[in-house]
Amino acid sequence: MLMSACAAAAFIVAGSAGAQTPLPSGSAEAAPVQPTATVDSTPADIVVTAQGRAQVLADVPVAISAVNAESLALSGANDIRQLNQLAPSLLVSSTGSEANGSPRIRGIGTVGDNPGLESSVVVFIDGVYRSRSGIGLNELGEIDRIEVLRGPQGTLGGRNSSAGLISIISVKPSFTFGANGEATYGNYDFVRLAGGVTGPIAGDTLAARIDGVYVERDGFYRDRNNGTRINDRDRYFLRGQLLFEPTSDISLRLIGDYTKRKEACCAAVYVDRTVNPYIGNLNEPATPLATNLAGGNNIVNVLRDLGQNLGAFNQGYSRNVSVSRGRGYDGETQDYGFSGQLDWKFGDTNLTSITAYRDYYNEQGSDTDYGTVDILYNADNGNNRRQFKTFTQEVRLNGSLFDEKLDWLIGGFYVNEKFRGKSNLRFGSQYGRFATCRIISGGGLAALYSPTSPGCVAPGVGPLTLAAAGGADVAAGFLTLDGINDRGSTIDRYNQNMESFAAFTHNIIHVTSNIDLTLGLRYTTEKKRFFATFGNDNTGCVALQQSLTDEANITAAQIAAAPGLATRRALAQALIGLGCQGNSTAELNGVSIRDRRSEDQLTGTAILSWKPIDDLLVYGSYSRGYKAGGFNFDRSALKAPLQPANGQITTSFAALGGAQALVGGLQFDPEKVNAFEIGAKYATGPFSLSIAGFRQEFSSFQLNTFDGTVFIVQNVNGCTSSLNGADRDQSTFPTAPNFNAAAAASGACPRDDVGYGVVSQGVELEATLVPARDVRVTAGFTYADTKFRNNLVGSNSGAPLNQALRKLPGDNLSNAPEAVVTASAAWTPDLGSTGWSLLFYGDTRLSGDYNTGSDLFPQKEQDGFALVNARVGVRTPNERISIELWAQNLLNKDYAQVAFNSPFQQGASTATFQDPIYPGGRQLFSQFLAEPRTYGVTLRGRF
Repeated sequence: MLMSACAAAAFIVAGSAGAQTPLPSGSAEAAPVQPTATVDSTPADIVVTAQGRAQVLADVPVAISAVNAESLALSGANDIRQLNQLAPSLLVSSTGSEANGSPRIRGIGTVGDNPGLESSVVVFIDGVYRSRSGIGLNELGEIDRIEVLRGPQGTLGGRNSSAGLISIISVKPSFTFGANGEATYGNYDFVRLAGGVTGPIAGDTLAARIDGVYVERDGFYRDRNNGTRINDRDRYFLRGQLLFEPTSDISLRLIGDYTKRKEACCAAVYVDRTVNPYIGNLNEPATPLATNLAGGNNIVNVLRDLGQNLGAFNQGYSRNVSVSRGRGYDGETQDYGFSGQLDWKFGDTNLTSITAYRDYYNEQGSDTDYGTVDILYNADNGNNRRQFKTFTQEVRLNGSLFDEKLDWLIGGFYVNEKFRGKSNLRFGSQYGRFATCRIISGGGLAALYSPTSPGCVAPGVGPLTLAAAGGADVAAGFLTLDGINDRGSTIDRYNQNMESFAAFTHNIIHVTSNIDLTLGLRYTTEKKRFFATFGNDNTGCVALQQSLTDEANITAAQIAAAPGLATRRALAQALIGLGCQGNSTAELNGVSIRDRRSEDQLTGTAILSWKPIDDLLVYGSYSRGYKAGGFNFDRSALKAPLQPANGQITTSFAALGGAQALVGGLQFDPEKVNAFEIGAKYATGPFSLSIAGFRQEFSSFQLNTFDGTVFIVQNVNGCTSSLNGADRDQSTFPTAPNFNAAAAASGACPRDDVGYGVVSQGVELEATLVPARDVRVTAGFTYADTKFRNNLVGSNSGAPLNQALRKLPGDNLSNAPEAVVTASAAWTPDLGSTGWSLLFYGDTRLSGDYNTGSDLFPQKEQDGFALVNARVGVRTPNERISIELWAQNLLNKDYAQVAFNSPFQQGASTATFQDPIYPGGRQLFSQFLAEPRTYGVTLRGRF
């Protein structure tokens, strides 16, 4: 490993645009700073490094979108989310935390914000791997370009990815003095100040650059209960660089950067029928509140009676949010690192060494129930946090042999990553009353409902009736559950050490002057060590387990002999289930668990490309990609509160051999993909057109789903033999057509019949036209049919799919619209012969319908929509100074980024709300809204 005079990141492009000089993955030489809004370059000018070498975009036989500095400035892009407007196959969204953005390419991406799952679409900044893709949701400073590589990246340097890669390339130091500045003011009191300066320090040998950004903005959401705003901005970014070039053969680039964010994020609102008609009257109180609940939702009655404003359930896209008093979403993020890249030419051989260290830290408070009633929360005291410390080293050698018939490349990549996380998730101060009222209001005891009384039952008659129906232990259990308030995790600690090494080779064989064969192979070996220690003060759970486990195990034979025992069993199970939800139990206090896993994978690519004429490239390719397996950092996955075992329902960890005996249930397998692609690229003068047809088959697809109570992580696979609908059945709604009392155990597949479970196939087109020096038009179209197969199972061994995922078979993945169109146009006419010019710019993204929830419940559907951005301005000669008026989401389109089950807020399960329209029963739904219209003015200067 070359750790000499380097510390990782970047790239150097020497020679002409078509030269194949060594560069790290996703990097290239940044030319001296150019005016940001000229449009006189042609598509053939764009140089990318998708194959580890500097190549003209039109000559690269892979699907790649390249967005240069000019396009980024015109679109107003400050982080990777704005790329949605420019790259039709890409969708970037952020949900429960700004630290956990999720990019998707061709409909494939990592779902949820569990830090144990790695990114399907990885992010590199100046050639340096970032541990999770949400890190790209930050200010980026001055950017030379961004490359979006579509499809699995399993050969060249850096981290494996199963769906794609986003490579961000910053502007490097220049040996010519230059400076730039920018000041922006917009609605929501948006202020953004940015600047940079570059120039020589020692002649033409040593140059430096420093960039900085400061951003402040009020939040889009208003929390009237606590008198504050949420989803605000308060951040700054600094980056310093040195470029040392002692000879024409040696280049060393050093980069250090620091980011600090102190912001409140991310609030949510309830989904109502004006947003999604499938809500029906889910958000209406049950009137009357009686057995079988012919209409309405008893959980709405409970929430209303405990303090929730009824208007919040039916406010459409209003940004007035419900937050428990004293709770909030305050968070803090720090991200810093150092990198060094050495490029050294030894005759015909080129060496590249990239060394980097990154430290990423995020802590976040949350009113985790997303409502006024205090059910669930994470305190913002620094004990709900995650930290990644990552060291990476990449070394590559490349050159040519056999009279330049072979362009060879070999290399190695090493990563050592340490994760340290804490969780302080606790039941809120009203949880106990909420839980008892949820039980009482939804069944045969509804006549006893009294939300102001202990146990949520009317004084006197209530306790007596409970004792008569359920026995003394059940009656006492209601008081125990009623007292579970502000209980749960004191501090849960999750730690993981990961070490991975890869050796790879990527070779371009020039078979003839116009036919190339590219062969690449990569071997990866990886080890992960996991350990966790729990702290918990929920003694009420232990008390319920000790007193009610026998009642929870009343048998069918006993009920046949004494039918009244059915109520006793149902109440006992409900009390334990809600009192111990998510394995929040003092039984785990001080308990530690540990595990380890290792894996070895071979991935690679083969590409045959042909240039029948100079301006046309045709290619076909196969690639094998993979995303590492790992551990679910969530104690709720260890077992269910009511866990069947040996014909009995067990409630405690001790009954199952302790937590360590169950730790294997936290593991999930690596995700693998076989991808096939054919494509063509045409580029001549001012016009370029690329088209790609693709098919990607994913096995062991890693799915993370919140079912309203816990997060479910499964490896989704297909079964080649028919399951006869057993992957679509359920045991909750007896009168539904797909009811099966044994649904939890049905739907297994013979191991030899297990195959891929997800297919993404379609076509992509991208075109650019520059008909005149001051006019540029781009257009993109993606049709991606990204679906689960029929006959799904939940593991590599063929175990049944979780019932909560029964809507998946045969349907599209979440956040995967089938059709997306993007377009942009820029016109920069001169103002006579004064040297001044005008700017007119607009871009749009038209997206088809899609479902925003990973369980694909119809209540989470999002209708298709169009987003429009616009910018107009005037610039002085040579664009030394420009002033621009801009608007993002110009038409103020309201839409949801992600809809999800409102935590614990599910009413009774009766025939009125059931499959197929209401797979969640009387489950309420919340949603994270996208940003509203923003507008402002920007003043730029360059010298």
